[in-house]
Amino acid sequence: MELLKKLFLPITIPLRFIQNNFKAMLFVLILFLLFAPQSENSLKKNNLSQINLVGPIMDATEIVNSLDDAADDTNIKGVLLNVNSPGGAVAPSIEIAYAIKRITKKKPVVVYASGTIASGSYYASIWADKIIANPGSMVGSIGVIMQGTDLSGIMQKLGVKTQVVQAGKYKQLGTPSRQWNEYEINELNKVVQGTYDMFTEDVAKARNLDIKERDLFANAHIFTASQALKIGLVDALGVSYDAKKLLVKLSGVTDPIWNKEDRLDKIMKRITSTTAVTLHTYFPEMTLK
Repeated sequence: MELLKKLFLPITIPLRFIQNNFKAMLFVLILFLLFAPQSENSLKKNNLSQINLVGPIMDATEIVNSLDDAADDTNIKGVLLNVNSPGGAVAPSIEIAYAIKRITKKKPVVVYASGTIASGSYYASIWADKIIANPGSMVGSIGVIMQGTDLSGIMQKLGVKTQVVQAGKYKQLGTPSRQWNEYEINELNKVVQGTYDMFTEDVAKARNLDIKERDLFANAHIFTASQALKIGLVDALGVSYDAKKLLVKLSGVTDPIWNKEDRLDKIMKRITSTTAVTLHTYFPEMTLK
């Protein structure tokens, strides 16, 4: 009897282990099925990278880091920036624009306007090698706006007053506690106009347009994709397939392998961007300071 036990020991030990740890092994198996590579290409390093710019632009840190990483990665031969954004703050939009400008010195960048490419998101895209616009996308809104709220009426009803100690004539620029004075509006106009000049000059330079005709391509005009093509704001009309095909051609890769975004990160980004777009849609005058 003992001899038989010893003979079957190599079989009984694994069976006993499986029986005692069945739930743990099942959990590991599920994880493997979820996250294991699904094709031979998944085992290879990607040579093309798609980066998404979705929703209002308030902070450019994450996308700039992604762009700089793609620029420094020798395995990456080209970058596709998928844009669907109404724009946003000036400074982070410029951060993205300059990050793209840095990449184009090393490898091609194609921007694909999948929905809206306007204002800050257009500024962010101007230095790409090519801009492809979905035929149903909206393009343009090259302009600058600074806005605030006058709460003096409701403050008066509530019996609320402000008390201020200041040094500098213009220190209360943009205050919501009263109507702005004319000299304050003029001061703000100076900043807005200066930013608009910078915006339009950069667009003209990047897109080889005549700055003297900025009232045609800028002036906060909104264009359909085909209208934008006619005035030179985009290079071609197409869908995601066409944009990817163009990048493959420009990059010279023969076996294109695109990056796969982490599933959890993708879900979280989708939730965040959807929330931001919803807020922008229903509260278009809301500003962050």
